[in-house]
Amino acid sequence: MLLPIARRTADDLALRVHLALDALRRGAGSMTDAQILTQIMLLTGFLAESGFGSATAEQLSTAECTVSSVFDIGRETGKWSLDEAGFSLFATIATNYDQQLHSAPLWAVTDASERLDRFTAGMSHQTPVRKRA
Repeated sequence: MLLPIARRTADDLALRVHLALDALRRGAGSMTDAQILTQIMLLTGFLAESGFGSATAEQLSTAECTVSSVFDIGRETGKWSLDEAGFSLFATIATNYDQQLHSAPLWAVTDASERLDRFTAGMSHQTPVRKRA
């Protein structure tokens, strides 16, 4: 649990993100692509909070507004895309995510993934307090 996830696994996860980012940049994206960017935005923030990689509150807030706009426009028009500023922002986040996957220990990635699962289930994304005997 102290080592990073397997390189092949990290590469597969990163590729999925880069494909979604490219599809949205070209205006050929989908709701799934926007969901992938939302997930990595959150995971990057969670990993940064744990001390792995960097993501500022301002960067994540801007990313949240950007992806929210992608969802609004996509649902309304059926066109799922990112403008240049949005692409640049999420390219930076994707690069950070790549680095986090290749350097953060497995326990940190697992914790971040569990926080994402709780968040998407509508539960508190904070780590639950464990009772001590």
